[in-house]
Amino acid sequence: MAKGKDAETDGKSAGNGTAEPGHINLRMLAEHLGLSQTTISLVLNNSPSARSIPNETRERVRKAARDLNYRPNYFARSLRQSRSMSVGVLAPDLSEGYFTRVMSGVVAELTAAHYFYFTACHDWNKELIEQYPRMLVERAVDGFLLLNTPAETIQVPVPVVAISAHSSGSNVTNIVLDHESAANQALTHLYSLGHRNIAFMRGPRAIPDSEFRWESIQKVARGMGLKIDPSHVVRMDAEGWSMKAGQHTMAPEIGYRPMKALLERSRDFTAIFCFNDIAAIGAIRALKDVGLGVPDDVSVVGFDDIQSAAFSTPSLTTVRQPLTEMGRRGAQLLLERIAHKDREYAVEITMAPELIVRESTGAAKK
Repeated sequence: MAKGKDAETDGKSAGNGTAEPGHINLRMLAEHLGLSQTTISLVLNNSPSARSIPNETRERVRKAARDLNYRPNYFARSLRQSRSMSVGVLAPDLSEGYFTRVMSGVVAELTAAHYFYFTACHDWNKELIEQYPRMLVERAVDGFLLLNTPAETIQVPVPVVAISAHSSGSNVTNIVLDHESAANQALTHLYSLGHRNIAFMRGPRAIPDSEFRWESIQKVARGMGLKIDPSHVVRMDAEGWSMKAGQHTMAPEIGYRPMKALLERSRDFTAIFCFNDIAAIGAIRALKDVGLGVPDDVSVVGFDDIQSAAFSTPSLTTVRQPLTEMGRRGAQLLLERIAHKDREYAVEITMAPELIVRESTGAAKK
């Protein structure tokens, strides 16, 4: 570790070199500053050991690196560390909503760790779900982060962290939401407002969270003595939603069409609990199109708390998933698993939801 004369006394000649701005390597930067390559590396990599180096020296190193346009040789570093300093991120899509919020946390954490990431969107295509991991392994990624993507068919020799995927692989750690708590908060809220005839919009079969959330809803409803009428249950991928028809998985139409189909066969309900916020926004439009008010006639509850939820009309009551934090935690855990492969890690980490009450829910119409 660079100390004493190397880090302090020798620094008196720093800045007297003849290095010119351009592509310079670590050795050239060290010669220019009159410091060792170790000192330069500790400072630029934000190593904990760099705290022993005087702050003045650290600032000179950073300034010289900026002025001379120093760029680290990641290929050489990856050879030394047996890492590529990159990970693969697999997601169905990166549209507004769930995925952008999760990715904001992922990006923040990986950027802070100086990790590069490859993002591949598979659009629920089974061939791509199997193909992309192989392609990324060929590019020597150090690990995988799966967003709402099942891991059972993904066989890779590196650590895997899955967010909202409920995967059972031996090499996988899952970051999941406490769906029972989410269902309890939403149904308790509606029940307290006098709602007893509640409709439900289930998620597509392709999304791993769909079945887990539905099972939790049924369990909570039974515990409350709340009867679920099968005629008031609609599924997003059974009522007009289809990937083959070119409908985007995160467009409000995914909620509009099922809500419209439900209204055609029954209006004997006073509230609906939707699979996600995008679907809830589409459902609100369908209700308004047939002359029903929200929440005067039908209360609507969403799920996720995407950025637009607070600005829809009416603003949306929803179950907030800590999406950004889930992304951060997933990225942190993946980096830990990459750095310490021999440790044992939890199979599942559960995150807590929070009910956000806004304008789309009110007292049940008598």
